[in-house]
Amino acid sequence: MPNATLPAPRPAPAIRIARSLLLAATTLPSLAAAQSSIAPPPSFDDPDRLGKLTRAIPAVDSVMRAFMTRSRVPGIAYGIIVDGRLLHVAAHGIRHLPDSARVDTSSVFRIASMTKSFTALAILQLRDAGTLSLDDPAERYVPELRQLRYATTDARHITVRDLLSHAAGFPEDNPWGDQQLDASDDDLARMIRSGIPFSNTPGVAYEYSNFGFAILGRIIVNVSGMPYARYIREKVLLPLGMTSTTMEARTVPPTRLAHGYRLQDGRWLEEPPLADGSFGAMGGMLTSSADLSRWVGLMLSAWPARDGAESPVLKRSSLREMQQIWRFAGATASQSTAGTLSLNAGGYAYGLRVAQTCLFNQIVSHSGGLPGFGSQMRWLPEQGVGIIALGNLTYTGWGAPLDAAFDVLAKSGGLTARTVRPSPVLTAMQGKVTRLVTDGWAQPLADSIAAMNLFRDESGVRRGAAIARLVQAAGGNCRPDGALWAENALRGEWKLACSTGALRVRITLAPTEPARVQEFGVFPMPADARVGAAPVCRQPS
Repeated sequence: MPNATLPAPRPAPAIRIARSLLLAATTLPSLAAAQSSIAPPPSFDDPDRLGKLTRAIPAVDSVMRAFMTRSRVPGIAYGIIVDGRLLHVAAHGIRHLPDSARVDTSSVFRIASMTKSFTALAILQLRDAGTLSLDDPAERYVPELRQLRYATTDARHITVRDLLSHAAGFPEDNPWGDQQLDASDDDLARMIRSGIPFSNTPGVAYEYSNFGFAILGRIIVNVSGMPYARYIREKVLLPLGMTSTTMEARTVPPTRLAHGYRLQDGRWLEEPPLADGSFGAMGGMLTSSADLSRWVGLMLSAWPARDGAESPVLKRSSLREMQQIWRFAGATASQSTAGTLSLNAGGYAYGLRVAQTCLFNQIVSHSGGLPGFGSQMRWLPEQGVGIIALGNLTYTGWGAPLDAAFDVLAKSGGLTARTVRPSPVLTAMQGKVTRLVTDGWAQPLADSIAAMNLFRDESGVRRGAAIARLVQAAGGNCRPDGALWAENALRGEWKLACSTGALRVRITLAPTEPARVQEFGVFPMPADARVGAAPVCRQPS
């Protein structure tokens, strides 16, 4: 028999199976990882972010002291919260004029309508526990409401959500509501039975209603079986360690109570404190700068969405729900004498206001004003920074100084938003789409990235030809320039630098697993431009 090279023996079936499993173990995880649509949470890129904010504190202090002097506020306390923690707290002035007692960081001020956010959180606690629904008619929990006479026969009945978002149709009632804090439970029931006039039909417009939040307080009482103040203390304040916060001024130690004043004919006159009553849910709370900073820290802790342990009082998804617009309240635009455009659009969430401006995509806030006091809390979820401010002058106007304080923090360079992270599948699609643009159109590669609609919307032949023309107009030799900018986990854009120009490539992935490209655009762009979100407002030219 002539010599011959014998073929290698075929492995036994068991060996073949083992090799297959080994191959799958080494290749499938990387393939699955590359196709994952789950992105890591947004995070901050600047390692010196906290340092920049810290170095801006003296300038913020100057803003606050200048405001106190200019507005003749007897005493103030304020704090800066970063990433859920109190970075800086300060206090200046007098909390009690007769004995010149100084304000300090433990002084307790009335915060008026900022109480509404505590009421809203309590309602969401009860909702999450399954004891009520936000879309239930409010009369299910407050029987007196069944007697309301609506303005039209086609009006739907008020829901719990309407009350939370100031959409019940009740008239704005700030001057009147301020004087109802000490109304008894019987007084509230009598007011409801006597009828409430409607300025709008329920569910169609925003109008601020203290009466509506008093009714929410009654819902908390009736559903939980506990007095409002006790419920808030046991279910909200104590779990958060807010031991200085109360609904009743008489429970505050005299050495810590800030007395309220109004300025009349150049003199400070003390305002008598109102007792806590059935309207306390709309504005009866008193707190310290340290405690209020914990509250803002709780709200900031809801961002970004992520895995991990929840807060002791409300899950993060419900805290974020509190900070979303549920009733739009309109937009305003104005131009300063210097030509700067200012835009403000927003509305009411649940016990909180939400706005967007030219500088910030999301601002959450609430102010509080009563005879003798004025306060505000404001925070930026995307930047992780908040400011609280308390004053003991009637309707202390904190709007302008807080604007200025945030401007100082922004100029420090530390008030930047978290960077959105792309999902692995978006990054993988970026690489393949880049090859289609830079290396020439290849239909098999194009088919591997395309969702079922992509080439129905425009054929691969036409897309390839259009991209080739753009590449040629930019001088050819296009290569990636900079990182992928992710608008969200499944949408992003990036820049290609070419010989004589630049191209912007943008893709959006489809809602399928695995995710594939449903939108794919290539656009010329200035060579010195950067990809990313356009400014919310453009300044006039």
